[in-house]
Amino acid sequence: AFGLTEPEAGSDAAGIATTALRRDGGWLLNGTKMFITNAGTDISQGVTVLAVTGKDDDGRKRFATFYVPTGTPGYTCGHKLKKLGWHAMDTRELVFDDCWIPEDHLIGEEGNGLRQFLSVLDKGRISVAALGLSLAKAALALAVKHATERHQFGRPLSAFQAVGHKIADIGTEFEAARWMVYRAAWLADQGRPYSTEAAMAKLYASEVANRAASQAVQIHGGYGYVRESEISRFYADAKILEIGEGTNEIQRNVIARALVRQV
Repeated sequence: AFGLTEPEAGSDAAGIATTALRRDGGWLLNGTKMFITNAGTDISQGVTVLAVTGKDDDGRKRFATFYVPTGTPGYTCGHKLKKLGWHAMDTRELVFDDCWIPEDHLIGEEGNGLRQFLSVLDKGRISVAALGLSLAKAALALAVKHATERHQFGRPLSAFQAVGHKIADIGTEFEAARWMVYRAAWLADQGRPYSTEAAMAKLYASEVANRAASQAVQIHGGYGYVRESEISRFYADAKILEIGEGTNEIQRNVIARALVRQV
C-alpha cells in the first residue's frame, strides 16, 4: 500500500501532517492517511508511509518514507470504505498512534521522501492511463454489441447515424489514447524522461474512458442505467481515473509547467 493522501492533504502532497520523530533507535509515527488502497486485505504485508521528519534551516519541511508492517502496534486500519465504484479494490483510512518502527524501516535517505513518492506517482500515472485505456476498450465493445443486437423502428441501433457517430468517437479517441499511453510507457522503459508524457497520457486516457463509458450508457439507454448491466460498472468505475494518482487538474498544472519551461 502507498500511504500518501491524508484527510487534509491530497493534491498538496507537501501539506501532509503525519510526523515521524526519532525515538529509541527508531521512529515514532503519528498521523492519519486516507483513501489508501490495499492496506487492509488478508494478504497485505504493510504500507509505505510518507511523513514529516522536521524542518530545514530555511523552514522547509523534511520528509522521509517508512515501511510499516501490518500488525505493528499503534498502526490500525479503518473500515473498508464504500465507494461509488472500484468495489473490488480495498480502500481504507489508516491511523498511526505512537507507532514505533525500527531504524531499518526507513526507506532510502531521510529528507528524500517527497521526491521518492512523487517519482512513484509518475509511474502510477502510466498505470492509471492503462486502466483508462482498457475501460474505454471494454465500453466500446459493449456499445457495439448492444447497438448491433438492439433493434428499434425495424433496424439495429447501429444503423442510426447518431448512434454510429458515438461509436466512431469512442473508437477514434481510444486509438489516440493508446498511442499516448504506449509512448509514455516506452519512454519509462528506456530510462528517458517521461513525467510530462505520463501526465498527458493519464489526463487524456482517463477523460476518454469517462466519455466512452458515458456514451456507451447512452447507447444502452435504460438498459445501461440498471446495476445489472455490464456497462453500469464501467460507468461507476471510470470517474476515479480522473482523480487517482493526481487529479486531472494537477495533471494540467504539471503539463503546463513543463511546456512553459521549454519555451
